[in-house]
Amino acid sequence: MGTIRIGAVAAHFGRDLDFDLQRIATLIEHARSSGVALLVLPDAALGGYLADLRHPDPGALPPALAPDDPHLRKIAALAADMVVCVGYCEADGERRYNAAVCVTGDGVLGRHRKVHQPPGEVAAYSAGTSFAAFDSPVGRLGMLIDYDKTFPESARSLALDGAEILACLSAWPTSITNRAPRMSQDRQARLFDLYDQARAAENQVVLASSNQTGAMGGMRFLGQAKVVGPGGDILARTWSKAGIAIAEVDVAGEVATARRVLHHLAERKPDAYWSRT
Repeated sequence: MGTIRIGAVAAHFGRDLDFDLQRIATLIEHARSSGVALLVLPDAALGGYLADLRHPDPGALPPALAPDDPHLRKIAALAADMVVCVGYCEADGERRYNAAVCVTGDGVLGRHRKVHQPPGEVAAYSAGTSFAAFDSPVGRLGMLIDYDKTFPESARSLALDGAEILACLSAWPTSITNRAPRMSQDRQARLFDLYDQARAAENQVVLASSNQTGAMGGMRFLGQAKVVGPGGDILARTWSKAGIAIAEVDVAGEVATARRVLHHLAERKPDAYWSRT
């Protein structure tokens, strides 16, 4: 396939779906003008994230959208020949999921429901149950949402399923229990970068990490969108401000080079690992 441009977004999104859609349209337009082929928008880009992670207000949750909601169809139309990943709250009967969908103008390429939940989130969302990679015009992709990337098994599952690009969509806040005076010194800021780089390096894949910015209720989001190479090197980043981190990457070539001598997936020893399953 050769070299492509990958964009990871840092931006703020709230409860107003029409406002969010307009912001997404603007971001897609900017990305297209920069030649981006894969654009990863944040978690909850349609409808915003929770305003309080410890005790979510049942009356102030993000709007729950059906998997074929017109807003999602509009994003697919805006994407056209671009591959776009976007997060939203998915309605499934009485259940709600923190979800992501990957689309082009031709329709849906893949879906993911967040599997791993911090304690307070269980009051607002049900948990997903699986990780699956899927084929796309830019290569084989897998998606993670927020806390999923804290667990090495999440990214490893996608890499073993053939994903060479991981799209990590987040609404990742500063530390709730021990907030630092400066965002750059915050414990969660350090962990957010650490997880992005570790998940890319240990699986020898390209990783595009998006995140929300700004604040909602008591939550203050980190930004720090980035594209990471298969050696764990940060190729582009936004820091804490809104913007699009764009990197030009030969995904297949970079992955092959990273795995030429040390091939982590091929050199695993599953029989030696403790497991209950």
